[in-house]
Amino acid sequence: MPEPMVCQNIRVSGVVQGVGFRPFVWRLARELGLAGWVRNDSRGVEIEVRGAAEQVRSLVERLQQEAPPLARINSVVARDAAPARAGEGFVIIDSRSGRAATMIGHDTAVCRDCLAEMFDPASRRWRHAFANCTNCGPRYTISRGLPYDRSRTSLKPFPMCARCQAEYRRPDDRRFHAEANCCPKCGPQLFLLDSEGHRLAGDAVAMTLDLLRDGRIVAIKGLGGFHLVCDARNAVAVSLLRERKQREQKPFVVMLANPASAAAFVQMGIGEPGLLTLPTRPAILIRKRSGCDAALPGVAPGLAWLGVMLPYTPLHFLLFHEAARRPAGLGWLERAQDMALVMTSANPGGEPLVIGNSEALLRLYGIADAFLMHDRDIVARCDDSVARITSNGLQFIRRARGYTPRAIKLPRSGPSVLALGGWFKNTICVTRGDEAFVSQHVGDLDNAAACDFLDETVAQMIRLLGVEPAIVAHDLHPDFHSTRFAAEFAQQLRLPLLGVQHHHAHVAAVLAEHGIEGRTLALSLDGVGMGTDGTAWGGELLQVDGARFERLGHLQPLALPGGDRAASEPWRMAAAALHRLGRNAEIRERFAEQQAAQAVAQMLAGDIHCPPTSSMGRMFDAAAGLLGIKAVMAYEGQAAMLLESMAQRYGDVLPLDQCWTISDGRLDLLPLLGVLADEKDAERGAALFHATLAAALADWLRVLAPEARTVVGSGGCFLNQVLMRGLRARLGAKGMQLLEARQVPPNDGGLSVGQAWVALQHLASQ
Repeated sequence: MPEPMVCQNIRVSGVVQGVGFRPFVWRLARELGLAGWVRNDSRGVEIEVRGAAEQVRSLVERLQQEAPPLARINSVVARDAAPARAGEGFVIIDSRSGRAATMIGHDTAVCRDCLAEMFDPASRRWRHAFANCTNCGPRYTISRGLPYDRSRTSLKPFPMCARCQAEYRRPDDRRFHAEANCCPKCGPQLFLLDSEGHRLAGDAVAMTLDLLRDGRIVAIKGLGGFHLVCDARNAVAVSLLRERKQREQKPFVVMLANPASAAAFVQMGIGEPGLLTLPTRPAILIRKRSGCDAALPGVAPGLAWLGVMLPYTPLHFLLFHEAARRPAGLGWLERAQDMALVMTSANPGGEPLVIGNSEALLRLYGIADAFLMHDRDIVARCDDSVARITSNGLQFIRRARGYTPRAIKLPRSGPSVLALGGWFKNTICVTRGDEAFVSQHVGDLDNAAACDFLDETVAQMIRLLGVEPAIVAHDLHPDFHSTRFAAEFAQQLRLPLLGVQHHHAHVAAVLAEHGIEGRTLALSLDGVGMGTDGTAWGGELLQVDGARFERLGHLQPLALPGGDRAASEPWRMAAAALHRLGRNAEIRERFAEQQAAQAVAQMLAGDIHCPPTSSMGRMFDAAAGLLGIKAVMAYEGQAAMLLESMAQRYGDVLPLDQCWTISDGRLDLLPLLGVLADEKDAERGAALFHATLAAALADWLRVLAPEARTVVGSGGCFLNQVLMRGLRARLGAKGMQLLEARQVPPNDGGLSVGQAWVALQHLASQ
């Protein structure tokens, strides 16, 4: 008896545009002998298929099982339908617009197949700086809207030549319906400009390499913005870049050709080479080898880790290829290469990343000696992602290129929420259904350009997602630009406004990504966040239950002499610790090089302009100040990073006994600070601080929540791997599981996700 014939309409949602999904469906349908069509629309991919029932069932199953590598399938829904289009065979038809229910894919590194063409002298794409296919290349940063078609990307001004068109239309080609397809004949063009904007004649890549070898700084246009680039081995060039960018001590990321090249500078553990080669290409913090600082002078001073990133655009690869003297084939990419490049974001003065050609000439004037550019527009600013490897896998420090706009699946669906994040490391979050879409890294909202970027990002995310927010969430601090923007946005659209306490949001971000609802115990440890009582919190033990939380305990407060200024001057926090220890008289002599030492001692004695804080970040600062590691920070978090690096270099030690007390829910670390005040070996003191702090936190949890089996860890201090290794081990020994952030950073870069999840639960409880 013949197999019954059926017709079904199939709806596929998720990241299914710009990833080769329609060609994949076409090939699968042809293989199964099915007729029908497939198209993109604003909701994802729609398929109509006709044929034998068994073959149609096989198609539906294989759509999810065999999807292209860059696709992320949320759902495949099939229903019976009457044929809407006559004819035999299976075809790809024109896209259809409408209200968005899908999302554009993320940018990915150029694939090996495209690299093979680039490095084949017989290929028409030999040394082509814009090689891509359906399996690789730009997506988010070139997209103006959905559905994802060439006409809605920055490739629109570049009509495909006949040969590229043939690839685009040939179903058995990996560039079949690759919207960014191009070649040297029809695609964007590279060019090199001098510091005054005059075009230089000659091979742009070769001349750029000559400039870098000569110690010059070159602004190079990437996927989501420009980089400032110099020779990482050239101490003078690195110092000059620091001077011009006004980045005195903050570490730089280094780009190397491959993991074999990185092995000369860092000690790669299990899994780290694989993380470096992820298609998303984050910069990974990896432990330095002993000779790293001598080989790369001034790149990451005083730190135990080096940020390493591999090439991800064809242009990056061309620079390394040129340095290797243009070898044919891919064999050279398996061998260690000598060139090391500082690759830092082109954002002068902490402003947003430079993306436009004219903008680069204006904003980078006096910083860059030359500009390696092209004529393809960058639509969305998107900085490099930064991460590190932990015992639980990849942990984000900054989540941006390669991961934006990947959705985070939420435990439940609800109305759309707009969440505005905080002040530092700002991101915004927009929810749609049961998905949270986190923006790229916006940055610290301490200048007008960064504030404008936040406004621009909100408009872009809402437009791409096609949503109308039902509520706006923000931090409690009234002076943040994100808070003011939230109030104005809500007022204009007559939407409810919800303030979410900073540390509640930190915890909620972890709960959201782990799909946890209900009452949960949580540690939130960070620099500072406004508490519900108006004081500066930052070392909190919370009981979180949906849109509500209870503060079970906190660190014993320490004074902030001079208020916010103490957050950037660790010696002031050390002075506050000495004062609490009854050693105020030592402050002036101990910090004699600080002009304000006597005034600070008097302020502490009179409790004048010394607001209290329970911040764990300030506790790290106090330790660094007492150990003489850093008196005044050159960048946010520097003292804690140096303290962690010293502890890493010293190695494991046993915690100090009886160096903390617990009373009325408060954890008091004053005895530990007293020991550090008299410690002569800074590295040993750093190791003792971390080991004792881990023991104290575990004891605090034991005393206040003896029955707990799971604790959520959140806040920027959870980036400290020395502390976390100790804490995980101690909690594990007590049978407690520590849940940490994985899909977003534990620092303020993940704050918006937590705000959005609290707001969704708030709406559900109304």
